Amino acid sequence: MIFNSFEYILFLPIVFILYWVAFKLPKIQNCLIVVASYIFYGLWDYRFLFLIAFTTLCSFVSGILIAKNLNKKGSGAKYICILNVVINLMILGIFKYYNFFVNSFVDLMSLFHVNIQVSTLGIILPVGISFYTFQAIGYSIDVYRKKIEATHDVIAFFAFISFFPQLVAGPIERASNLLPQFFEKRVFDYEKAADGMRQILWGLFKKIVIADNCAEFVDYAFNNYQNSNGATLALASVFFALQIYGDFSGYSDIAIGTGKLFGITLRDNFRTPYFSRDVAEFWKRWHISLNKWFVDYVYIPLGGSRTSQIKVVRNVFVIFLLSGLWHGANWTYVAWGAYHAILFVPLILLNLNKRNDGIVAQDSWYPRPKEILSMIGTFMLVTIGWVIFRSDNIGVAFDILHKIFSFTSWKSVDLHLTYKVPTILAIVLCFLVEWINRKRAHSFEFTWIKYAWIRIPLYYAIFAMIVLYSGQNHTFIYFQF
Repeated sequence: MIFNSFEYILFLPIVFILYWVAFKLPKIQNCLIVVASYIFYGLWDYRFLFLIAFTTLCSFVSGILIAKNLNKKGSGAKYICILNVVINLMILGIFKYYNFFVNSFVDLMSLFHVNIQVSTLGIILPVGISFYTFQAIGYSIDVYRKKIEATHDVIAFFAFISFFPQLVAGPIERASNLLPQFFEKRVFDYEKAADGMRQILWGLFKKIVIADNCAEFVDYAFNNYQNSNGATLALASVFFALQIYGDFSGYSDIAIGTGKLFGITLRDNFRTPYFSRDVAEFWKRWHISLNKWFVDYVYIPLGGSRTSQIKVVRNVFVIFLLSGLWHGANWTYVAWGAYHAILFVPLILLNLNKRNDGIVAQDSWYPRPKEILSMIGTFMLVTIGWVIFRSDNIGVAFDILHKIFSFTSWKSVDLHLTYKVPTILAIVLCFLVEWINRKRAHSFEFTWIKYAWIRIPLYYAIFAMIVLYSGQNHTFIYFQF
């Protein structure tokens, strides 16, 4: 079941009504969330329900055992935590990376003329496994670090791991933020729910109107890169940058907005990343929940930035390479991570990684020329990375980049799928709205406009565009991770 499907249009109101009308006690509401979440997930492939249940139970039990042994001298709390982390990573490794590493090892041996026959597994990648696995691992580590108390409420914990809006593509929630909300009495808040609906509307707009329409041209150009010229591939690369942003940030907006409908607050995952003035700022604004996870559980334990420069470089490469590998079992993702590490290292070594912590054009409606150039330059660097990310393999990525930067191959853009003016206008509208609301909680927060006769037509116009372009039912890109 995906957010932009007819099944979900029926599913969400039913769960919403039951949640607020039939089940008003927190424990019963939590039971409903668990049941609804397992139905939501099981409609993809019910066989993987046991996997998420096993992950949840392991982390639930480990949390109790860690807390029980934490203050005992010579206790095994540390080893219980490590065991749970290892179990979760083994599950993730088998289902996501086993075939990748086996095939990579065979390819490596073939370079030395050693032929190895190793069987791979016909494994289907469970949707969202990287998201809920990291959420479960983070819980047990936080209990061990005494950042949160272990819960003994198994239903609340199942709701925490499987909460359906963010189950399959994040945000990756921390137990300290999400889990306590399942113990509180939730009272329907009309203003919060209305704000959630606005955020859902904007998320659907970015997914259906922006991402799905960009995907048409991107798929054509990348699938036919050998017959496409540099100009066509350059344009396709820009459209992929727009596609992946509209797709993933659109999902996050829908997830966060849906959480608000149920009185649950999820953390931000995107903050207008394409308005970033350098790569360091970009990574503070793109997939925030994953980046914070790697910083807190990998980067800082390795020493972070408070160590020698050599170790700082090592630490940066570790988290970016892991981030790349997290995205999928392909060397293109690892190369994409390495590329961003190379861009990031000079900034952190020169202590420039925090120079753009504030919002661009904080006290103005428009950016200064220097900021415009910085945003354009950062977007271009990020887009080059997206070419690596989108390509089938590293060889294809180099071929595409070579064509783009061999300006002799720049002829007229091959618009085999002639781009529609409405799509271009929708992209302009998207970034205009996000620029206007860049200082607000989310990009479609227009409550600051006092006049309803201005706000309401805007909502209807966005809704009309969603309806106009609906029916494509492209799955979300990050479901594969």
